[in-house]
Amino acid sequence: MSSSFTSSRAPSPFEDEAARAIAETARRFAAERIAPGYLERERTGRLDRALAREMGALGLIAPELPEEAGGLGVSTVAAGLILEAIAAADLSFAYVNLLASLCGAILARHGQPEVVRPWLDRMRAGEAICALALTEPEAGSDAAALRLRIRREGETYRLDGEKASISAADQAEIAIVFGRTGPLEARARGITALLVPLDRPGLKRHRTDCHGPRAVGRGSLFFDGVTVPVDHRLGAEGEGFVHVMQGFDYSRALIGLMVLGVARAALTETWRHLTEREAFGQKLAAFQGLTHPLADLDTKIEAARLLALQALWRKDQGLAHHLEAAMVKAWAPSLAYETVHRCLLAFGHGGYDRGVMEQRLRDVLGFEIGDGTAEIMRTLIARTRAGRQAVLY
Repeated sequence: MSSSFTSSRAPSPFEDEAARAIAETARRFAAERIAPGYLERERTGRLDRALAREMGALGLIAPELPEEAGGLGVSTVAAGLILEAIAAADLSFAYVNLLASLCGAILARHGQPEVVRPWLDRMRAGEAICALALTEPEAGSDAAALRLRIRREGETYRLDGEKASISAADQAEIAIVFGRTGPLEARARGITALLVPLDRPGLKRHRTDCHGPRAVGRGSLFFDGVTVPVDHRLGAEGEGFVHVMQGFDYSRALIGLMVLGVARAALTETWRHLTEREAFGQKLAAFQGLTHPLADLDTKIEAARLLALQALWRKDQGLAHHLEAAMVKAWAPSLAYETVHRCLLAFGHGGYDRGVMEQRLRDVLGFEIGDGTAEIMRTLIARTRAGRQAVLY
């Protein structure tokens, strides 16, 4: 690849020396080890667990976890740069990092150390995946309306119900499961979180055939009298909703960098293509109908990326970052989809063939739904600006 069209750039003011160093390690690993198997993992519909262990050995999985939880204690900006690099090579594979960061933060903050620490170590080593089991058939955006029932029976909790549209549902070893311990009328105050090993009796899994990335997959989890010890509860009863909402502020910024990494990879290849391919006796780059839309998208991607890094930087400083995270999540997935779509068209029939560009388009689309739709994000932004009481929801 010509050096004129690499995805490298001058570091942003939000990146420190440690973040830049670990991001460079991630970029090399992504280019040399992850990118070559992108389409094969899509074909098989499975994540490469041996490759995940390689990534873990390099310290690239949830390195932002505190040292007392087995992490390296690096910044969340560094974790975001890793996700950006891994997703640029394969968004499905980046779920290993995303789920470890999101679920790992919840486990480290709210779990009993003797229960969660072995799982945190396995997650960071690439030996285990933790799913986030929140969505239900009748509860998507309205996450406070969960119906999966959690009942305490002595020193155990019993779970009955269904979770739907769960990433890595059929590949994960454990899940953070959110269910109702209080009455339905209690809404968010009646939701409790549990750490549930997914080999428990009474638990069944079903994989969904979806439009998006197949290597990580989505599916349903069915709980029929599944039991876990009381010490597997994460935080106090009735506080589970708070845990996941706090986690989403973080994951939304990470997701922004993931999808923008995919878009940047598509743009890099497309700019090079336009300088190499000829039509009507000229390089395609001479046609402004092709280059001007890409120039606009390139500009927006740079701006959205800085917003995502700002959200993570504010988190690292102990500052509120829910506004920036909502802005990123409202904007970045649709921007990434628009960008990859435009790049696919620039490649013509070659882009439309089953291949890298077509796969990228399907990869990023799901994030316009998961972790909060753009409509929900805009409501959160409006509520922050105008005041909670002035905005419904």
